Amino acid sequence: MTDQNKDTMQKHSPEHSHSHSHSHSHSHVHSEEEKKAVVNRISRAIGHLDAVRRMVQNDADCSDVLIQLAAVRSAINNTGKVVLKNHMNHCIIEAVEEHDIEAIEKLNQAIDKFMK
Repeated sequence: MTDQNKDTMQKHSPEHSHSHSHSHSHSHVHSEEEKKAVVNRISRAIGHLDAVRRMVQNDADCSDVLIQLAAVRSAINNTGKVVLKNHMNHCIIEAVEEHDIEAIEKLNQAIDKFMK
């Protein structure tokens, strides 16, 4: 990040005492193809998690359950990557063009929560 960008972010960060309001609103309109891809990934992860639940109910080997849980976690993480890329390609580009620091900060907070 350049010093100029840091200065800009500091001027707009909530720690500073000046009042600042944003009138920007981002409609999260994504293509049907993008939405379908994300929904399909979520549906597959749900189906896989249901299969893991059945494994537990049927007393499947714990090692096998752990391996399948890792696969579910990987599917969810990959879905998150797709959502993040879509968001950056649409909403964040718009936010940068409009100098909407709040939207960028919101994305940073979401990434922090997703990466925990």
